[in-house]
Amino acid sequence: MGWESLGQWGHDVVRVEPLSGGVANDVWSLRIGGRLAVGRLGTRSDADLAWETGLLQYLDREGLTVPVPIPTSDGRLFHDGLVVMTHLEGGPPETRADWRRVARTLRELHRLTRGWPQRPGWRSSTDLLRATTGTKIDLEAMPAEGVARCRAAWARLAGRATCVVHGDPNPGNVRVTANHIGLIDWDEAHVDVPDLDLVLPGNAACLDDGAFDVAAQASAAWEAAVCWDDDYSKKRLAEVRAL
Repeated sequence: MGWESLGQWGHDVVRVEPLSGGVANDVWSLRIGGRLAVGRLGTRSDADLAWETGLLQYLDREGLTVPVPIPTSDGRLFHDGLVVMTHLEGGPPETRADWRRVARTLRELHRLTRGWPQRPGWRSSTDLLRATTGTKIDLEAMPAEGVARCRAAWARLAGRATCVVHGDPNPGNVRVTANHIGLIDWDEAHVDVPDLDLVLPGNAACLDDGAFDVAAQASAAWEAAVCWDDDYSKKRLAEVRAL
């Protein structure tokens, strides 16, 4: 496995420069036949990549602005952990109006994916009320008191409908232009309660006070668990209220 797999996309593919923001993956800008594209090399399983690329194709067909997988010369959407996608223009959100557009885009994502199957190997926040592991999460590695606080936060989401959540709609993963709101980096996308996507700057999703508190606590607990145990995860856990 490696960047030599780019040959599967033809002989005119050129790596241009590495892109920031890739933690679990090696991400580069590419040129394919003169077009700008993005390549992401990682260790995800074929089942995981099939889930993600299938989702992105569906969202593109439904009118959302997302990176679209570019097939290999023989029609595959990934090869040995490598995915090649279209490049999205735009910059990060800068105004409250931008973030409100982001909120509307996220709600459309949630509407389009009600009942979507879970990403292979993942667990939702409410699954973790009973389960202890799922992809990057291992609750057994966290302090027992911290796990109890996280589960108390997630319990407030129990019984709600689920859908695909982007999982990390931070400014670096949003591309704003006058015509679209694009969402990139779907590495954390999975099926969960939509509230986890809606803790946005300035409460751009217009949640009422109670709903925002539930979402903020559940989101902090999720990020603490999924990143444990670096400094950021410890900071997020400190935001989850003690029992």
